[in-house]
Amino acid sequence: MAKGMDTAKRLRHVQLRFLHHTFQALLTGCSAGRIYLEKGPCGRSSMQFHLQNVREALPKGCLANKDPTECFFPAELIKSISTPTFILNSDYDSWQIRNALAPNGSYPGQAWSSCKADIRNCSSTQIDVLHGFRKKLVSELKVAEDKRDWGLFIDSCFTHCQSPFRISWISPDSPILGNKTIAEAVGDWYFGRREEVKYIDCKYPCNPTCSSRLPTA
Repeated sequence: MAKGMDTAKRLRHVQLRFLHHTFQALLTGCSAGRIYLEKGPCGRSSMQFHLQNVREALPKGCLANKDPTECFFPAELIKSISTPTFILNSDYDSWQIRNALAPNGSYPGQAWSSCKADIRNCSSTQIDVLHGFRKKLVSELKVAEDKRDWGLFIDSCFTHCQSPFRISWISPDSPILGNKTIAEAVGDWYFGRREEVKYIDCKYPCNPTCSSRLPTA
């Protein structure tokens, strides 16, 4: 698919190529598109919202009280979403730990390098930091927990991008919550097989179904 193609053209491309005999489809994705970064007058990087004039799509209530950059993040966005939504994520997301919690250059020497490569290498002090990261994420998901028709699958595996890969989605190595793989939990939610599908895992390393083979990119 051509880089830079707008959303409408992307969807049309998918419809014509893949969906002409399809009655139901699940639109999903991995991670997120990068926010365009532009150098400021002092040479510093400043966040610019050049993604299809995204400011116009942000919640008006949030924009009235907070900086627009805060309103772009899921913790604020989910407050204004009325469409039933299923949230799938790890509360020890490997990409966020490597690039947001402990990015290169934010710590002395190689203090976090081994931990970021494999959570099993983390010291007890580092694990405490990761538990704090998890606690913040879970608290911000309270809004979604309280939404009646929403679904959640928040595992405690050291992984990233679970929906596109069969190993995470439904395989012998798939994370299990409530005796369900990710695919089974999403199916229960989508087809209304259960009244509520909201799973939030316990703290690492409590879940024995978290495989070291899961994607961490």
